[in-house]
Amino acid sequence: MGLPQRDTEHHTYGDYVTWPEDVRYELIDGVAYLMAPAPTLEHQDIAGELYLQLRLALDDKPCRVYIAPVDVRLPKGDEADELIDTVVQPDVLVVCEEHKLDRRGVRGGPDLVVEVLSPSTASHDHVKKRRVYERAGVREYWLVHPGDRMVTVYRLGPAGYGKPDVQELAGETPVAALPEVSIRWDELVSRLPPQVG
Repeated sequence: MGLPQRDTEHHTYGDYVTWPEDVRYELIDGVAYLMAPAPTLEHQDIAGELYLQLRLALDDKPCRVYIAPVDVRLPKGDEADELIDTVVQPDVLVVCEEHKLDRRGVRGGPDLVVEVLSPSTASHDHVKKRRVYERAGVREYWLVHPGDRMVTVYRLGPAGYGKPDVQELAGETPVAALPEVSIRWDELVSRLPPQVG
């Protein structure tokens, strides 16, 4: 199941910034997708914990950690901001190159992107956004599956993302794009609602 499209027109960041702020969209190759309604508390708990762990681990490093909503503009070349046709709002992201940060958000691929999946966004995040992040040079892309207690990790190599590494939300998962940084799952998972079925 995909996210609903705003319309059939091709849009750019120049259009995007004129839309009302009470409805959120992401642009992928000019297509405006309506973002899912407010996430569940489980989603927010996971995103918040990941942000916290990353923020503490990177405290004395030049990398910056952000949590949604933050506009990430992903140009295909050197086009002006207003002409960029891909703008996403990852759940959690890390940017280590200061020149990518400006008052509007981020321009260019972050070093790490984490999406916490929900039933309404899973296929969108797995297919469309994975391609966009790969094209933009995002070094590491994580998809956290709350219901299955799994994380799918894509790491950028010479031929793109290749085969993902799928792990249980248990123990620690190192962040290859951020040396000496790992995410600890056990305490977080113990606070989540029990799995159904």
